[in-house]
Amino acid sequence: MNKEAIIIFLKYPELGRSKTRLAATIGNEKALKVYKELLSHTNLISKELNSDKYLFYDKVTANKMPWGDDIYHTAYQLESNLGGRMQNAFEKLFEKGYERIVIIGSDCYDLTQEIIEEAFEKLKNKEVIIGPAKDGGYYLLGLTKLIPQLFTDVAWSTDEVFSATIKALDSLDIAYDTTAVLSDIDVYEDLPEKLKLLIR
Repeated sequence: MNKEAIIIFLKYPELGRSKTRLAATIGNEKALKVYKELLSHTNLISKELNSDKYLFYDKVTANKMPWGDDIYHTAYQLESNLGGRMQNAFEKLFEKGYERIVIIGSDCYDLTQEIIEEAFEKLKNKEVIIGPAKDGGYYLLGLTKLIPQLFTDVAWSTDEVFSATIKALDSLDIAYDTTAVLSDIDVYEDLPEKLKLLIR
C-alpha cells in the first residue's frame, strides 16, 4: 500500500458558498469564477502526485468534482470548526495505515506540485511540515502522526495560526520543517493579476 496520502479540503463550487470574504467585494458570481479557477489549479498540482488523494468536501452532496474517481477518493469533513475538521480527516487516514499525510486547501494559487512533493520528502525526516502563508496562517500541514494539540489550541482564521502552531510544536518538543512562504487568496488584494483579469 502507498504510505503517503494527500487531503484536499474543498467546497463544491456553488453560487454564494465559496470565497465569501472575496464575494463581499466582487460579488458572488465573480467569486465563484475565481474559486473554480483555484479548484482547477488544485487539480493540476495534485493529480500527478504519487500519493493517494482524498477530496474532503465540506458537506455531503451528490455533486462531485469531475476529476476522476480512479484518481481521487471522495470523503466528507466532519461538522466542526476548522481544527476539528482537519483533526478528523487526519485521524481517518492514519487509521487506514498511511505514514505521511499532507493536507492542503483549495485557495493557494502559488502552490505547486513540487512544493507538495518537497513536503512529503521532508516528512521522511521530520514529524511535521508546515507551509506558512503570508497572512499568518498556513496553506499546508504534513504529519507523520496525529498531534491533537495542533488542532485545539489555535484561533482559526486569524493571523496567529502559524505562530500558535509553532508554539504548540515547540512546547511538545516536536521537530518540524517548513516550505516556502506563499499567498492564500481570501480577499481581492490577494488576487494575482491573472485572476484579476479573469473577473474584469
